[in-house]
This record gives sequence, structure tokens and C-alpha cells, in this order.
Amino acid sequence: MDHGGSLERARALFPHAPEPFVDLSTGINPHSYPLFALPATALSRLPEPARARGLGEVAAQAYGAPSAAHVVAAPGTQILLPLVASLARPGLARVLSPTYAEHAQAARVAGHEVEQVEHFEALGQGELAVVVNPNNPDGRVVSREKLLELAARLHAKGGLLVVDEAFMDVGPGAESLAGDVERGGMVVLRSFGKFFGLAGVRLGFALADEATARRVDARLGPWAVSGPALEYGIRALADTRWQRQMRERLAKEAARLDALLARHGAPVRGGTSLFRYLEFPGAAGLFSALGEQGILLRHFAGRPHALRAGLPGTEEEWRRLEAALASRAGKRDHPREEPRP
Repeated sequence: MDHGGSLERARALFPHAPEPFVDLSTGINPHSYPLFALPATALSRLPEPARARGLGEVAAQAYGAPSAAHVVAAPGTQILLPLVASLARPGLARVLSPTYAEHAQAARVAGHEVEQVEHFEALGQGELAVVVNPNNPDGRVVSREKLLELAARLHAKGGLLVVDEAFMDVGPGAESLAGDVERGGMVVLRSFGKFFGLAGVRLGFALADEATARRVDARLGPWAVSGPALEYGIRALADTRWQRQMRERLAKEAARLDALLARHGAPVRGGTSLFRYLEFPGAAGLFSALGEQGILLRHFAGRPHALRAGLPGTEEEWRRLEAALASRAGKRDHPREEPRP
């Protein structure tokens, strides 16, 4: 599975699993921002420029960008990946890996030769460098100081640093580069749908110096963000009380998940409060065992010892996960005896 969140693929993998699936394969908040009634004009008319400017202003404040002129709204960050990668002249792109696979693919689409590297120090040798911070799937965090030094080196030779901060809403905010984008040589990506649990809204942002932001905005063209997405973005990004309470809730639930997994021999090695990263020899067996019980985790091609687990959204889902883990443990402790000849 190249991405989490596909119940269609889950049913193909585990056709006899009980439904509904408990989908823990994504890093999307299971407690979404409250839905509300949209004005009819959000659907019946093209978005007004003033409303789009309003979204830019509230996003700049929420993310700590210097101003709305440094913010470009888009229909999800996915569409921004190849567009931003094309801002650097075609050449060598290096992606700090293992990480979200679409960055490497987007760089190839933009005409770059792509190398995936495991050491931060190797990133400065290309025209384009990509860092996911906090990283997906293991939660690794690179310090702001190191990222600024890399951005300056790349900028001096006409290169570009792209920092994907899709999970910075639940990460260490002091390490964000959002407030530094006016220095140039960097683009910061922020995702709306993950933290607010509204992935279907399709809303994301590129933060950059003003000239770069204008280039990105021109490539997207008018009315890039739908009316409903504008309304949800403006209200949710301004709701600091909900955001503060949600961060506290997610931290508690991540600790609860860690304890539950540890009790059943699945140690957590990292992650964020939206997903936990597991790496141990029995990971492939755990993925299969839980899948047969209708509990879907995220596994990775070529890395059979790694898994990512999102948070259950209800107490019923917590009970199903605990029961499935206990059932697996019981089968290991009491293996079925082979019939005697």
C-alpha cells in the first residue's frame, strides 16, 4: 500500500475481516473540527478574492508567517509538491529519507534527478533539498538552526530547500521555519486536513518569500481553493481554543496508545501525537493479524519491520484494538497443536 487510508485496498488484502474497519493507517486526526452549515454562496458562486485574502491572513497568523503576502493557499499540499520542486532549476534533488514517497516522485516530475539520502549533511550537494519535519513516518525532527544553515547554503548557489511541515501542528513549534521564509531559499508546506481531521476539504499552504509566493500563486491560477475549503480554513485556523485543547487531547491519546502497544509486545520507537512509529521483528505479523480482525495499520514496501499506527477515534475502536492485540498474544502463547498422526 503506497498510502494509508484506502479501505478499498484494505478489503482486497483482508477480504474476510469484520467491518467496519478500524482505519489506523493514516496520520489524520480522528477527532475532526466540528462541521458547520456553509453559506449557500460557498457552493453556488466562485470564491471572492476578498475571502481568499482573509484565508491568507488567518493562515499567516496561525502558522507564524511574516504576513499574508508570504502565504499561498492551494487545494491540498499534494498538488504543490511538483509545482514547488519546479522552482529549482532541473538538477540533483536530494530527499532526506525514509519519508513520504511523493516528494521524490514530485521532484522527478519536475525534471530532477532524485537521490534519497539518510544523512542530513548530504542534502546540500544538490539544487533541491527536501526535509519532512517532523518526519513521516518516524517523527524525526531536524532543528531550525540546521535547516536555516542548509537553506542559506542552497540559496547562495540558486538552490531551494523545501520543508514539509505537514505534522508541525503537533510538533515542536520552535523548530518551524514558517517565520523565516522571507530570508529566501526555502518553501515551507503546511497541511490543513491532518491536524483538523478534514482531509476531504483539500486545503494546504505554501509559505515563502513574497516573490516566490507570487510565482506559486500565479501557477495555481484564480479560484484555486474552493468556497467550502475557504470557509473551513478561515474558521478552524482562527479557533485557537479548539487547537489548544486538541493538542492536549492528542498527546494523552498517543500516550495511551503507546502503553497499549507496549503491553502486547509492540514497542513504539517514535512518531507524533497523530501517529506512532513501530519497528520490531514481528511487525509484519502484527500487520496481518490485526488486518484479519479489521484493524488496519500502515505498512511499508521494503521495510517489513516498520509500521505506523494512527489513533483510534472512539472507545469502541479502542476496545476492538485491545481485543485484537490480546487475541494475537493468546495465539502466540498457546499455539494450535498439530493433529497427531
